[in-house]
Amino acid sequence: MNEVAPGLVTVFGGSGFVGSQLVQALAKRGWRVRIACRRPDRAWKLQTSGTVGQFQAVRCDVTRPADVEAALRGADAAINLVGILYESGRRSFQSLHVDAARNIAEACAAGGVGRLVQVSAIGANAGSDSDYARSKAAAETAVREVKPDTVVIRPSIVFGAGDDFLNRFAALASMAPALPLIGGGRTKFQPVYVADVAEAIARATAAPEAAGRTFELGGPAVMTFEDVLKLIRRETYRRFALVPLPFFMARAIGSMAQLSTMVGIAPVLTRDQVVLLQSDNVVAEGAEGLAALGIEPTGIEAIAPTYLWRYRRGGQFADAPAT
Repeated sequence: MNEVAPGLVTVFGGSGFVGSQLVQALAKRGWRVRIACRRPDRAWKLQTSGTVGQFQAVRCDVTRPADVEAALRGADAAINLVGILYESGRRSFQSLHVDAARNIAEACAAGGVGRLVQVSAIGANAGSDSDYARSKAAAETAVREVKPDTVVIRPSIVFGAGDDFLNRFAALASMAPALPLIGGGRTKFQPVYVADVAEAIARATAAPEAAGRTFELGGPAVMTFEDVLKLIRRETYRRFALVPLPFFMARAIGSMAQLSTMVGIAPVLTRDQVVLLQSDNVVAEGAEGLAALGIEPTGIEAIAPTYLWRYRRGGQFADAPAT
């Protein structure tokens, strides 16, 4: 794809897992990056990823139109990475997915920002039983109603050092003798490497021909939930059992686990996440993906061992169990 000359790009939610990789990918292309987030102090670590003055971190509450407008002042492009995995207090799917996306799109349209990239998720579906999936679909609709040339990026489960996917289950495996195979472990994923996602977003930001298109990002392999847990078991040298757990029981457990948000503790599982697991999370047949952006996907088998070793007894120098 052709790329426009880099200018100033505002990245909403740029201090997080994907955002940290993305701002580095943008910096390599010569963009000046304004990182708009609730906690600018969390973006300071990124200053060394570029040249002096290339990054600017600003405080922004995406639910406040005035904050969004200020964060976009003078920007040539904008990327919305803001998202939550579960609701807690005022941090709802409606406010942080739908309303925030609309605020950003309206400010882009009013301020003449040329390119907007909305990062959504595979599984975004207005007819889904999942609140998360419906809100992601509603956010896509909201931005394209205001700015039809918005690029939508839908990744599958994103993995990499610092992820909330392999790390979550590996941490549980280091404490528990067994892990649940929710729904029998048959749900399919297409895990995609965080660096590939970052590169895809960076290319879509700069490519004029990406306007108005939707890209679904998945890795080179489709894996079941059981495959993922077996990968974790193999790379952590743990011997935990895998116990089938029917969806109806998992939903009940998720409902109880989510009560922890009332005291500010992140839940291990929520009812809505169990509902999501009832549908496969893979690239749709015929959808444009990494290949359309000129990216060769990186396999999970090549990356997972580089950070799952920390969950072994003895760390990276632990002896592999006898087979």
